[in-house]
Amino acid sequence: MEPREVTAREEIVWACQKLAAAGLIAAGDGNVSCRLGPGAYLITPSGLPKGEVKAKDLLVIDAAGSVLSGTGKPSSEWRLHLLVYEKRADVGAVVHAHPPLLTAMTLAGVPFSSEVFPEVWITVGPVPMASYAIPSTEEVPLSIMPFVEAHHAVLLARHGSLTMGRDVRQAYYRLEKLEHAARSLLAACVLGGRLPDPLSAVQLEQLTRLFS
Repeated sequence: MEPREVTAREEIVWACQKLAAAGLIAAGDGNVSCRLGPGAYLITPSGLPKGEVKAKDLLVIDAAGSVLSGTGKPSSEWRLHLLVYEKRADVGAVVHAHPPLLTAMTLAGVPFSSEVFPEVWITVGPVPMASYAIPSTEEVPLSIMPFVEAHHAVLLARHGSLTMGRDVRQAYYRLEKLEHAARSLLAACVLGGRLPDPLSAVQLEQLTRLFS
């Protein structure tokens, strides 16, 4: 096994353990993948609780979802991951999770407002919500098609979140930042009786100029 693949496996296991420890997934929910090279992707297996995933459990698949190495089936959402890689040459890793508060926002029909938080705006940007799609079907990648090319994160109605990054850690930490921000939005709503106002267009433009 090439050193690059060894490192990639370790990074995905790290992300799976972080997801489980932070309560961003439950049992066998969610999936993590990364780009290994042209036409080759490393992805978590189907059904195995992420907190129990070992490096040897990960599968290598091709651009059609066929298993190139490993035992078992790839995550049932492999189509979702492969669409991102097809559309975004800059993305090296994808994390799909079921974070409780972000998912609750989709259940309540409350849009996530990145424009409230300077740090979220400059590190993640706008976070749209995709329409409901039946999990593990081709409907899921179709639901994010309008958003995937221009966003680093998408909420999936009734189905959690999708975050992308140049590597596994960036994709994971974008999720962590969003769920933390969702907790702040909830607290602000409880304390103030409403969701907070976003930053103005001028303020957002200032942030974009300073940090882009």
